[in-house]
Amino acid sequence: MAKIIPFAAVRPTKANVGLVVSRSYEDYPADELNTTLEYNPFSFLHIVNPGYKFHHDISGEKRFSLVRNRYLEFLEEGIFQKDKSPSFYIYKMKTKKTVFCGIFAGASVKEYQNNAIKKHESTLKNREKLFKDYLKTVGFNAEPVLLTYPDNQEIESILQSVTQQPADFEFATTDKSIHYLWKVDNQEIILKIQQAFDEIPCMYIADGHHRSASSSLLAKELKKENKDHSGEESYNFFMSYIIPESNLKIYEFNRLVKDLNGLTKEEFLIQLDTHFRIENHGADLYKPSKIHHFGMYLDGEFYSLYLRKNYTFTDSLSKLDAQILFVTILKPILGIKDLRKDKRIQYGSGKYNTIKMKDSIDAGQFSVGFSLFPVEVSQMKQIADDGLKMPPKTTYIEPKLKSGLTIYEF
Repeated sequence: MAKIIPFAAVRPTKANVGLVVSRSYEDYPADELNTTLEYNPFSFLHIVNPGYKFHHDISGEKRFSLVRNRYLEFLEEGIFQKDKSPSFYIYKMKTKKTVFCGIFAGASVKEYQNNAIKKHESTLKNREKLFKDYLKTVGFNAEPVLLTYPDNQEIESILQSVTQQPADFEFATTDKSIHYLWKVDNQEIILKIQQAFDEIPCMYIADGHHRSASSSLLAKELKKENKDHSGEESYNFFMSYIIPESNLKIYEFNRLVKDLNGLTKEEFLIQLDTHFRIENHGADLYKPSKIHHFGMYLDGEFYSLYLRKNYTFTDSLSKLDAQILFVTILKPILGIKDLRKDKRIQYGSGKYNTIKMKDSIDAGQFSVGFSLFPVEVSQMKQIADDGLKMPPKTTYIEPKLKSGLTIYEF
């Protein structure tokens, strides 16, 4: 079963919501970040970047405490208000090409620990601990974990029924997206939603592996500190945005490598021939159109690399294109053994197409680039079901959620 709970969210007031919500802090270029902080005093960025008030960069525990202070100031000034009753929040986002619709809810830490919420990415222990310490100090979570579940007609009917009513929030953001939020505090509808999710055997993390892992660490720590622990405390759950798997949009990450590991172009191509049928497309842009096909840009020319049919697969991970690229090219030929730490490799989201990769290579920043076909939801689920982990930067998944729209307090 997939246990989810309603929660009393802290939310921006209706008048301020469009000014408050922000993208993830890391998503802002320096100039845009500074402009937003200077001209928008309501932005959630002031909370997560508290040093701006003092014109000073602040890190570590001192920053965590100041984040907490800025958050309390937003509450005191009435920019944020806390809802009086536990609710589910149905959120719809319309972009130029897509409509996303799902539910903000509390997901169970226990189910995460028991693998009823399944993972497909490895996490770094130091990042888990850092974010755990951050959560414990600030006392809230403003960035939900993105969870997905198999399409369910009962849940879809509830979403359609609620979203036919006027939204509590409706606002636009500078990326030309329109956002809607409905607060669901009707107990009958809450029960229907929970009962529908009770019939779902498991959910999958689409995005937010470190956030969920950190919430799990925090729950274990607070459980030890609470002699009256019941299992129903808010720290036993983490804020999630839950959408059906058909509503996920998955894009690929390109791989860009700074050098050919001492090989000439001809030597490199000869080594590729072991596992791939190679075709030179010259200046004609090439992007793979199905799995096990790869695009490559090298020395001003595009190539297609087709995995040879005699290639042997051993499990679901071995069939993943990012893993194939690693075990056939990146590690044995280009000498990249650690995809997380090796500074010779960088990643670019395929959403922004192959041209950016080409431009970087033409500018001399890299020697070769590879484009992949996007991972399918079924592949992601199978790898999670098998208890395996994808290489880093395998999937770029949308929706990318705003910070500060709903806040979950511990």
